[in-house]
Amino acid sequence: MNKFLLTGIPFLLFASAQAQQRPQLTTTDYQQAQRFLSSNAEQLVDHGSVRPNWFAGDRFWYRDLTAKGSEFILVDPAKGTRSAAFDHQKLADALSKATGKTYEAAMLPFQSISFSPDGKSVSFQADGKPWLCDLKTYQLTADSAPQKTQPDNDAGRRRGGTGIEVLSPDKKRAAYIKEYNLWVRDVQTGTQTQLTTDGVKDFGYATDNAGWKSSDRAILAWSPDSKKIATFKQDQRQVSDMYLVTTNVGKPTLKQWKYPLPGDKDIATIQRVIIEVDNPKVIQLQIPADPHRATLSDDIASSGTFDDVNWTDDASKLAFVSTSRDHKQEKIRMADAATGSVREIFEETVPTQYESGWGAINWRYLDKSNEFIWFSERDNWGHLYLYDAATGKLKNQITKGDWLVTRLLKVDEKKRLLYFIANGRQAINPYFGQLCKIGFDGKNFAVLTPEEGNHQVSISPSGSYFVDSYSKPDVPPTVVLRNMDGKLITNLEKTDISRLTATGWQPPVPITVKAYDGKTDLYGLMYKPTRLDPAKKYPVVDYIYPGPQGGSVGNWSFSAARKDNQALAELGFIVVEIEGTSNPLRSKSFHDMSYGNMSTNTLTDQITGIQQLAQKYAYIDTSRVGIWGHSGGGFATATAMFRYPDFFKVGISESGNHDNRNYEDDWGERYNGLTSAVDYEAQANQNYAKNLKGKLMLAHGMMDDNVPPYNTLLVVEALEKANKDYDLVIFPNSAHGFGSYTPYMMRRRWDYFVKYLQGAEPPHEFQVETKPDPRTR
Repeated sequence: MNKFLLTGIPFLLFASAQAQQRPQLTTTDYQQAQRFLSSNAEQLVDHGSVRPNWFAGDRFWYRDLTAKGSEFILVDPAKGTRSAAFDHQKLADALSKATGKTYEAAMLPFQSISFSPDGKSVSFQADGKPWLCDLKTYQLTADSAPQKTQPDNDAGRRRGGTGIEVLSPDKKRAAYIKEYNLWVRDVQTGTQTQLTTDGVKDFGYATDNAGWKSSDRAILAWSPDSKKIATFKQDQRQVSDMYLVTTNVGKPTLKQWKYPLPGDKDIATIQRVIIEVDNPKVIQLQIPADPHRATLSDDIASSGTFDDVNWTDDASKLAFVSTSRDHKQEKIRMADAATGSVREIFEETVPTQYESGWGAINWRYLDKSNEFIWFSERDNWGHLYLYDAATGKLKNQITKGDWLVTRLLKVDEKKRLLYFIANGRQAINPYFGQLCKIGFDGKNFAVLTPEEGNHQVSISPSGSYFVDSYSKPDVPPTVVLRNMDGKLITNLEKTDISRLTATGWQPPVPITVKAYDGKTDLYGLMYKPTRLDPAKKYPVVDYIYPGPQGGSVGNWSFSAARKDNQALAELGFIVVEIEGTSNPLRSKSFHDMSYGNMSTNTLTDQITGIQQLAQKYAYIDTSRVGIWGHSGGGFATATAMFRYPDFFKVGISESGNHDNRNYEDDWGERYNGLTSAVDYEAQANQNYAKNLKGKLMLAHGMMDDNVPPYNTLLVVEALEKANKDYDLVIFPNSAHGFGSYTPYMMRRRWDYFVKYLQGAEPPHEFQVETKPDPRTR
């Protein structure tokens, strides 16, 4: 026998013994963890959600999920009644008879219904066919009318048409893009009319395909009389291209599209136009082309239609806002729809970046009084102001105080009242929102949803009622119906989580810590193993999304599962989410703390926050801290591993925008500033890769058209140049999210933290499985 092999045997036995001494997590441990994933946990929540589908007379229906299945509920606000929408047993019997299949009352095979205008019949899709049910006789007939595929209220909110079309207010015509030009189709006759003729490739009408946005749907705003269209001609002829390549057998396919980058000389611009429809005519507004920018985001159609445009009631004029490339200058303008002449009304300039709200554009032109409501953070908080549109002069500040307006939901010009969501008025948590109202003059302020917690509301089409669902991260929702004075009309649902808690589930723990400055309060959530042993020490995993357009926690309402946080905690970790400074929904100064240097990534706040938690909870081990995030969180994770390598020991960076010179122009130029004023080079992660000490996994989809994969490859190259070990997970044909490979990435993430942060061995190639909710089949 070979002498070398003989002498090597003791070493192999020693190595094997060493491996056996490491803790071993089993398949059973991972199965326990996956019980707390969203798809598994949420199906154990009953009466947890009311999504009102409004129809005639402010009535609405919703589908209530119960322990047995589901029930359709009908609510009549005028009568203050809540009842079953129909006799579920009779309909199940009728459907069973008509199809030859057996259906149960609590498990009907559809999730959406539509009531007839008189409420005497209901239509739905089942067994591959449309049906109409007479609610008096429960006679089922094949429904010859086109079946609605969306609930009633969604159909009312949608722009209409056939996916790429935009329906006119009178529903007689639908506008769409064809070969770079704008066309309309007569809905009744099908006749197609070409409205523009000079559109060409990269200089076409009504498209906002630029950067990461890609859609064939026309971006426009019909006039109230359905005779004019406000839109634009987008010029990206000189804009640079981005490239991605598929992975497949044979020659790959090259994807090439316009994707401007920060600092580029040429970006996408829009030449605003008004189009007369009856006798096609294009009227170009007499102003230079605007940058492809909006007051709310980097997408000029974030609201579902053309953002920042308001028609006058008689369609003679168009009020709109032009946003500068760096988002520091906003101009309210008024265009004459007949001539294209433009009048400047008002301008606001800010030192960092302007935004008109969060989740909703908060400015309005008021035609009846020739005024406009303007949103501004000029006093360090997001508030509403009333202006004279004739003179551009301020009439009065409407809202004020150390809190902010996030979403303006309803403007009642007749009563001169505003209804809006306000954040920061609850001492327990500034991220909790409430519905409030106030007069245009700033008087008669009232909170319409006074209960503690985060309120989510849906206002009826007439504006007379609203559904209010309020909860906290650790308190399940209560759902009620109120009138617009806040008066309770009826209780709708109180969430039952008894089936969920029976599994051992526990809610996250709300936490409050001080920021790195030692003064500012920060808020977050902490997740613990359900079988926590207080005498043990647990490693920490910090989930991070630093924004600055969002935060780690995200929605502060109740949820049975937030990402895989509780599942990961179940494997023996303390998982934390901390909303650091520079995240939104606080003061302007709070939000601007990272402006000009996004690489701060709230990381000093994360570190000091975790250290404070460790002082309070003895089971937290700050010698073993890991971090992970996706997109902006991926950027932050790599920054943490490179800049604070003695604190963060293990990191998983997914789809990170590691160098914002390699990410689409508007995002960086909005939140960071123009490259001429800010040192982007100093913020790029690859420049600090040489500092890596711990274990780092990088992951990216190679068809990521949001954050191109070259961002991660720059870091890979720098790590190799520095002779640093790292791990890389590539998804050859995946986009920004990993799609069907998401469970695989999740399992690799679990394994990585278990192995390198916990010092244990994970089960081999565990298959993450989720079971579908039988109520949502």
